[in-house]
Amino acid sequence: MYKKIDGGVCAAAGYKAWGLNCGLNSDRNKNDLGLLVSDVDANTAAVYTQNKVKGAPVTVTKKHLAAAGGVSRAVIMNSKNANTCNADGEEKAERMCALAAERLGIEADKTLVASTGVIGQILPIEPIENSIDELVAGLSYDGNEEAATAIMTTDTRKKEYAVEFELDGKRCVIGGMAKGSGMIHPNMATTLNFITTDAAVSSEMLQKALSDIVKVTYNCLSIDGDTSTNDMLILQANALAGNREITAEDREFGIFKDALYIVMSELTKMLARDGEGATKLIECNVSSAPDLDTAIIVAKSVIRSPLLKCAVFGEDANWGRVLCAIGYAEADFDITKVDVDFESSAGRVEVCRNGSGVEFSEEKAKEVLSEDEIRINVELHSGNAAAKAWGCDLTYDYVRINGDYRS
Repeated sequence: MYKKIDGGVCAAAGYKAWGLNCGLNSDRNKNDLGLLVSDVDANTAAVYTQNKVKGAPVTVTKKHLAAAGGVSRAVIMNSKNANTCNADGEEKAERMCALAAERLGIEADKTLVASTGVIGQILPIEPIENSIDELVAGLSYDGNEEAATAIMTTDTRKKEYAVEFELDGKRCVIGGMAKGSGMIHPNMATTLNFITTDAAVSSEMLQKALSDIVKVTYNCLSIDGDTSTNDMLILQANALAGNREITAEDREFGIFKDALYIVMSELTKMLARDGEGATKLIECNVSSAPDLDTAIIVAKSVIRSPLLKCAVFGEDANWGRVLCAIGYAEADFDITKVDVDFESSAGRVEVCRNGSGVEFSEEKAKEVLSEDEIRINVELHSGNAAAKAWGCDLTYDYVRINGDYRS
């Protein structure tokens, strides 16, 4: 029912994008300014950082969406400078929107803005002003890669994913791009994320789908325990696929949500795999929980444990750190029923049954943990709910990268 396709944010009908280097990044080979545009008005849903310190682009984007009645046409974005904690931050963010809107011939309120990079440094607006004409001129239905690289900071690779599916007999597409490598912690929105669809979905149903799926994808991701000031996830739906608009929680809404889950979960895993200095992707699968919230809480508790992250980096089957993280999870369950396994493409090893250790081969455990994708399976034996969380190991390079971030 769902087929992976290429194209990222440009995979769906009616979306153009582009990116270039305007000079914010001194490395002229790296893009630092991007633009995403829908051919027509798009219903738009969003979720934002829960940090009390919010970047000016977050404030301006929320204001514009409210003023435009939940509709948008374009998103202008930059890397290298977060435009956060600056007295002139909102003025600069508004100016970025105005520049794009003027060139595109659209209302400024229908233009959103996102920034990522160093916090507390004044954003120079001149490089953006000087490059806006070239940026708009470059817009292309195949420009997704240029835009995806424009939002990268310490990321080592671009992150894009798209799927096609059917609604009401019409071919529909959801595609997305994300950035993020560090300063990532559950509770929205963990980085900058842009998702587009040509499906027709009402604003209310679009926001519900996004809020439901973010709970079990992006909010189940942790790299280092820091929630960014600029986190943002924008979902646009321009209805160009021609399906009957989804206005209720019916079968079509379920199909749409499943497609959205695929895109968002794949992007979440890409973010986890590309954590700063990471060598391993960690996935914690919690099953037989009493309810979904408990499963999520336990999975997130495991995935964000610094000691566990270090153990995975060292390929040490120190399962006691898993039990420790489960034990301080703020949820109600019987720890004496808990089972834990380590698993990878090299096999599976049982390390804990009924809350107590069992004999296992250290050699086999080392072999399992030597792979670059590690699954930690936790059975609570207390119900039928399940959830996943994603993260990465904690390495020497994480400290090196963040000890020298501003340069």
